[in-house]
Amino acid sequence: MAVSLQSLRPCFEGAVPAVIATCARDGTPNVSYISEVHYVDAQHVALSYQFFSKTRQNVLENPRATVIVIHPCTGAQYRLAVRYLRTEDSGPLFECMKAKLAGIASHAGMTGVFHLRGSDVYRVESVSQVYGSPLDAPPAPEVDVTILRACMSRLSAAGDLASLLDALLDMLADPIGIEHAMVLMHDPSGERLYTVASRGYEESGVGAEVLPGAGIIGTAAQARIPIRISHATSEFGYGRAMREDAERRGFTAGLDDEIPFPGLPGSQSQIAVPILAGERLLGVLFAESEATGRFGYDEEDGFMVLASHVGAVAALLEDEPAAPPREGTPAAGSPASPRGAPLRVRRYAENDSIFVDEDYLIKGVAGAILWRLLRAHVEEGRNEHTNRELRLDPAIHLPDLSENLEARLILLARRLEERCPALRIEKTGRGRFRLHVLRPVVLAEIAR
Repeated sequence: MAVSLQSLRPCFEGAVPAVIATCARDGTPNVSYISEVHYVDAQHVALSYQFFSKTRQNVLENPRATVIVIHPCTGAQYRLAVRYLRTEDSGPLFECMKAKLAGIASHAGMTGVFHLRGSDVYRVESVSQVYGSPLDAPPAPEVDVTILRACMSRLSAAGDLASLLDALLDMLADPIGIEHAMVLMHDPSGERLYTVASRGYEESGVGAEVLPGAGIIGTAAQARIPIRISHATSEFGYGRAMREDAERRGFTAGLDDEIPFPGLPGSQSQIAVPILAGERLLGVLFAESEATGRFGYDEEDGFMVLASHVGAVAALLEDEPAAPPREGTPAAGSPASPRGAPLRVRRYAENDSIFVDEDYLIKGVAGAILWRLLRAHVEEGRNEHTNRELRLDPAIHLPDLSENLEARLILLARRLEERCPALRIEKTGRGRFRLHVLRPVVLAEIAR
């Protein structure tokens, strides 16, 4: 190849539409725009297949085609001679292109019209630059490995999952300069992702949920691949997208009680990468920006490095044994006696939804944990607990594998801090914590 395909990756971001020329069996040419050209590897690209158009018919009759792509910064045009190999209608490549196409569709005002039928994979046989007078390319951003090294060291020093996630988001803000980001953890028992930490939003959104496969966050989780959208609009808002997806799947009960999903109204660039521990999905790291094209391939690589390290450290922090108090230190004392008007706490047994007075607080496993702690407080006068006793309690409905109890406790603690300061969870040691109850509690359980 006169020009390497890898050096043209900015041309595949969707900023400038690409063009494809095909030829019918009888020699009649056809030229049309392409919604998406996706870089696969140094010798292959994938084109979006949405309609059974003349282009599609020609490719099936004659697998050779020519694609013109344009560099978004310099205006340089490049000609790709390609040969059709196959169509994929499932798997990571298809899911990644489907998520990106959704962003392109919303940007063009065509949400609900564009529908990806498949990813057509082509072998690139040659690449050449089309004659012209392109602009000078801007200097490539410097990749400061010293910053990455410092970030990895800070992550490795985390003593628990909460401090690990806080360190990750703090570092994205400073020194990396990404102001809007969040971490969602995977709930294998409920097949959803729930927000446990965020930065840069007016509302933290802790507890907000995303279904696997919904939006770029759900797609990154489901396919276990990084997803980037460089050109989007507020029409691709997450709150509406999540609600519409839930309604399509029939999960309409309790929508009014859902925690609003945080997000930038004018978001133009988004990136979501999976957090993995080996083959196991722990969660998703997500960031967004109001700047177009904020996240490129270098940012994607950096996010994947950080997410991989977070996954490895989180796996090491799991299954912490409960440690007794150190010799010579007093045992944990009882919290202050509750005072003031009583808190009326209701639990709906159907999905462990918890309401404090008239306000929705939490549901699911985190709701079951809170109910268990409050019952121990009211019935036994006990506020000291261990992770181990929660794991052994069948009423909490933890899954047999990958229960991620620590993440659920983080979610519960932060939700209480935001919405119910009269209840507070304090970590008192390795695998140990204390429930602080500052007001009397009245419990009510509702079967449905």
